[in-house]
Order: sequence, then structure tokens, then C-alpha cells
Amino acid sequence: MTRKLLTGNGAAAWGARLARIDYLPAFPITPQTEIIETLSNWIEGRELECRMVTMESEHSMLTAAGAAAVTGVRVFTATSSQGLLYATEMLYTVAGWRVPLVMVNVSRGLSSPITLEPDHNDVLAMRDCGFLQLHCATCQEVLDNLLIAYRLAEHPTVRLPVLVNLDGFYLSFTREPVLIPTQAEVDRFLPPFNPGSIRFRGGEPLSEGVAVLEGAAYSYFRYEAHLASLQGIRVYEELGQEFAGLFGRSYTALECYKSEDAEIVFVMIGSFATKAKEAVDRLREAGKKVGLVRPRLVRPFPAAALRGALAGKKGVAVIDQNLSPGKGGILHGELASALYGMAEAPPVLASFVGGLGGRDISSEEFFEIHKAVQRAVSEGVNPSPRLLYTEEELRGVRTMQSVARAADTKQGGGA
Repeated sequence: MTRKLLTGNGAAAWGARLARIDYLPAFPITPQTEIIETLSNWIEGRELECRMVTMESEHSMLTAAGAAAVTGVRVFTATSSQGLLYATEMLYTVAGWRVPLVMVNVSRGLSSPITLEPDHNDVLAMRDCGFLQLHCATCQEVLDNLLIAYRLAEHPTVRLPVLVNLDGFYLSFTREPVLIPTQAEVDRFLPPFNPGSIRFRGGEPLSEGVAVLEGAAYSYFRYEAHLASLQGIRVYEELGQEFAGLFGRSYTALECYKSEDAEIVFVMIGSFATKAKEAVDRLREAGKKVGLVRPRLVRPFPAAALRGALAGKKGVAVIDQNLSPGKGGILHGELASALYGMAEAPPVLASFVGGLGGRDISSEEFFEIHKAVQRAVSEGVNPSPRLLYTEEELRGVRTMQSVARAADTKQGGGA
């Protein structure tokens, strides 16, 4: 095992390499292109025995990935943002095929307005497609969860594709020390893919599906996929324990940080959760009983584990780096549905939306979030949902609007 400084993209590439992927259909999009470039260089240098094919779009990329997985080979691909949405039809399709491939999404905000910076609207728009979703907070988690994702996808009780998500720029281009296991060590955890009946051989024709189903038959197959997805919670926990035994790093569906005796808990996903940890430490130093709960699994949603982790807490602050217009933060709504009707549910479940389009969430804002929830607990009233935004930022936007209006007026006057 060696330690190297790797970006999140580099860690994803190493995970795919160590998984001994056979087929790599690819289409570039910022900020995930570095993953494909790294793998391409290894293939060209004969460090990785894999067939790479560049496609004309993300839609055809994922079509090729699903078709290859049906033949029984180990498949990897990656995308981001608009590319993930362009592939939406095929995400639903290949999940319905029950093919065990792994795809990385490097989260980036969606148009419009256009941005290259990250938030979670792209990946959370895909939460209902049938892919399992793993969300990473560090570069080490990216590499490790790529390996776990293949075991999860290929498990006989699951057999569904898995999406591994990391935040663009904040994680994809941030270098952190990452422990890279040897190939021999990984082979003990992730043996060659045993496709079972999932295969395609020219001399052995085999029908793999039916073109059109209706009513009861369609309902049956869709619900079977749902039940298989739910198996992913148990399987992920088992694989996390096995991984810890081999590599010394443990993974569970929930990361709970100083939350056991906490009165107020932050709940969030992604790399900004590392900033929440630092805020928790500083609040603890000030005598505040606060903790963090971070779901690694978003699909399947670990509702029972969340109910257990949050039972008896006085207040919960859900910090969403996404926005469903007309509804609010997606994670907040999902957590509310899990806690509804629970006898020991926290009386305060507050919604905060921040980090859209790469906007930072500062330590001071975590302190203000804690203060707002603490006040709500003492008053016994849930606060209204809140966008994390400062008066200075608002003045800056209004200045931009004034400049734009002045330019429009000048152009109109000269016409």
C-alpha cells in the first residue's frame, strides 16, 4: 500500500484501475474529464488492460456501458451535470436491465444560468432512476467506494448499477493524501466478476428480456428492482465491515460524528460535510452539544439508520446543496418523510439551502445555523426554510443587475 497526493478525479481513476475494468465508454465533460484522461493514459501505456471507446454523447456512452455489462464484463464510465441529464433516458433503461456497472458523477450545477461550479441538483435529479447512489466526502472515500461499488453492484441480491458521486472542484480537483492499496490486496476484496447468467456468446443464443410489458408484469419487475435496491443497505454494511478487516477503513450507510450525545445535529451529504465537522469541533469547544450525521447512501435511503441516529434529538438542521423549485431542499423532504410519525422524532427539523453553484458555506454560517436551531428549540417553533446568503452578496447581485439595466438602456437609446 502506498500513499500519494491525489485529486478526487485521480482517486476515481485509481479505483477503476484497481477494479480491473474491462470496458470504458467515455465522453468528456468538465469537471470529470481528468478521470477519463488518466485512464486513457494508463491504457495507452499498457498499465491497464481495458478497451476504451470514445462516444458521440453521454446518451450513447451509457447505452454502450449497459450493453457491454449485459455481456458479462466489468464496465466503468463517468460524467457530470448536463451530461448526466443527457443520459437520463439510459439511466432508467440500464437500471431496468439490472446490469452491474459503476458510474462516477462529478457534481456540477445545472443550467440555467450556466455554471461550472458544484451543487447536488444533477445527481439528486437521478435519485428515482434505479441506480444506487454513494456520496463521498474525501478523496480516500472516492477510491474506496469505487471498489465497494463493484461488489455492491455485482452482489446476487442486488444486481443494479451504482453511481458514485463526488463534488466538482471542491473534491474533484482537490489533492489529498490517499492510501492506494496494491493490486493483490484489492484482488482479495474484489475478485473477477462472475456474471452468472448475464452473458452473451455468439454460439449460445440466450434471450435476456422482453420488449414491451404492461400492467401487472411491468409492476412486478419494477417492484423487484425496488426490493433489490433496499437490499443494498444490508449489503453495503456487510461490505463495509469486510473492507475494514482488509484495509482498516470502515464504511457504514451513515457517518455519525460526535452525534451520540448531541442535542442538535447537522445533516448533509458531500464534501462540505468535512467543514461541518470542523464547525462541530469548534462548537463543542464552546460547550455546545452538537454533532453531524452524513448519509453515504442516498439510494437506497437509509431511513431506519437515520431514525435511530436522530431519535431523541432536540433539533436537526438539514443543509441541502440543492434546490427543488416550488418545494425546497430535497434531502430535507426525504428526511422529513423518514421521521414522520416516529415517537422520538426531533421536534425541530429545520431546512437550510446553501452551496448552490459552488457557493461556499463558511464556518460562521454553521455557527449561525446552530444558533437558529437552538432558538427554534427554545421557542418550540420550526423555523422557515432559509437560503444561506449574506447582505453583502445581495448588494453585489443588485449592483450587477443595475449595471446590466444601464447597459440595456444605453443600447436601446442608441438604436
